[in-house]
Amino acid sequence: MLVLGDAHAAHPARREALLAAYDDSDADVALHVGDLEYYALPIPTYFVAGNNEDLDVIDALRAGETPDGVENAHLLASTVAEVAGLRVAGLSGNFAPSRFEKTRDELVGDRRRHFTREEVERAEALDDVDVLLAHEAPRGLISYGYDAGIDHVTALIEALDPDLCLTGHHHTHAEGEVAGVRTISLAPAWTCYYLLDPDDLTLSVRDVPASAPPPE
Repeated sequence: MLVLGDAHAAHPARREALLAAYDDSDADVALHVGDLEYYALPIPTYFVAGNNEDLDVIDALRAGETPDGVENAHLLASTVAEVAGLRVAGLSGNFAPSRFEKTRDELVGDRRRHFTREEVERAEALDDVDVLLAHEAPRGLISYGYDAGIDHVTALIEALDPDLCLTGHHHTHAEGEVAGVRTISLAPAWTCYYLLDPDDLTLSVRDVPASAPPPE
């Protein structure tokens, strides 16, 4: 199973790197942790929305619609899906204190990129989750001299107790244990990609093929 960090694939070079990772992996299905920005994908890809997305596409996917130009993109927005024998759940969006108590309908324009309390609570009610995807990191995983994690993601991990949590947003690889759960922040897709064994959840890293150009 292919696993990908932030792609920011609206940029042509990053899109080429993303597609090179798909091609090189020879996978049948993929997981992605947000900031995808390109939705015509070679294989079924289960992803959470990040804070950099085409938000009209994300809104349509939330509503169960498939806009023109979207292929194989399956949004996890406080929902769970069966993927290669695993139950994979996802929390879409990033955190903004000023928008957290609002409803989805109250989020307009660029503010649609955030998650709300209701969406976190809906995610917390899911059950039998093997892998959790979130764009934001939990507490205790990423530090810039301060803890860059989000309490609500930590609480979600505690509530679901998955076997593995994968996050993005910070463009760096970091591993830790959060609430007893193995938690990994993924490096961006223009630097590497990952392969996940669905049987034992081991994660291996692969370089993006040399033919993929670096982002500008």
